[in-house]
Amino acid sequence: MKESNLYIIAELSANHNNDFDLAVKTIEAMAKAGADAVKVQTYTADAMTIDVKDEDNPYFQPKDSGLWKGYRLYDLYTEASMPYEWQPKLQKISEDLGMEFFSSPFDIDGVDFLETLNVPRYKIASFEITDIPLIKHAASKMKPMIISTGLAEIEDIELAVQACREVGNDDITLLKCTSQYPATVEDANLLTMPDIKERFGVKVGVSDHTMGSTVPVVAVSLGAQVIEKHFILERSQGGADSAFSMEPDEFAAMVKAAREAEKALGQVVYEVTEPNKTRRRSLFVVEDIKEGEVFSEKNIRSIRPGHGLAPKYYTSVLGKKATQDIKRGQPLSKEHFE
Repeated sequence: MKESNLYIIAELSANHNNDFDLAVKTIEAMAKAGADAVKVQTYTADAMTIDVKDEDNPYFQPKDSGLWKGYRLYDLYTEASMPYEWQPKLQKISEDLGMEFFSSPFDIDGVDFLETLNVPRYKIASFEITDIPLIKHAASKMKPMIISTGLAEIEDIELAVQACREVGNDDITLLKCTSQYPATVEDANLLTMPDIKERFGVKVGVSDHTMGSTVPVVAVSLGAQVIEKHFILERSQGGADSAFSMEPDEFAAMVKAAREAEKALGQVVYEVTEPNKTRRRSLFVVEDIKEGEVFSEKNIRSIRPGHGLAPKYYTSVLGKKATQDIKRGQPLSKEHFE
């Protein structure tokens, strides 16, 4: 991650729809939209859950509501997963386009596979924040760790951060995340983000599932160094994550707004440049004054531009005598009075 720069991640997730060419086109669009990195997900259905078709088992039945209604977990992950053999190819394409390529692993084998690609960092998804063995194994590779906190209480975050630090890895970024798909702006609760930064002594960012740029822009204003958004060529192509993913034009607009927000923050400055000082008011002679004549409310005034004495001297000048003739329109200076 470039120091002091905003790092914007385009999440491919399941938006490849099991079509390698579609994945490539999507990554190309990510580069054009201004992403710094492509993130994928590295798992198999068996790494996520087990295949249970027993109707008497209540834990693995098809979902009865929400975005993935009708799906059994195993079937959902089978459909949404990315083949491992694609990932080195997509990595090269991403890097050739000037973007980093990394992933969210969901089991130990996934981490070990990603190590063969020498990915530059790891992302732990909200759903896995309680999987301390997974976090420790990923963190032990001594690469930057990004962890989403959407399904975490304070104790969960403490354990995840501790797991990284126990293996000597202190390069941790925690992402404020609302694990709803799509999420609403009202549920963003971004004031949590600076609290996370102070409480845990980590870098912060946002993993955003809202449909717009407001949350990322506000997050940047609160200190976010990382923004993650799901990316899709067209929502109409469907797929497990299509409903809460940004299309290229939307993502590009978000990138522009977030980077402008970063620039707008700037630094703490109370200085006024010399050219700007002349744009302010100052004391000017507004009637011809003869040597020895008294300065009064009639012959000097506070007006623009700012080439004369500051207006704070106005009352102290009144009643003093001019040391020389002064023409109307001349800026008043200390040499003009005793």
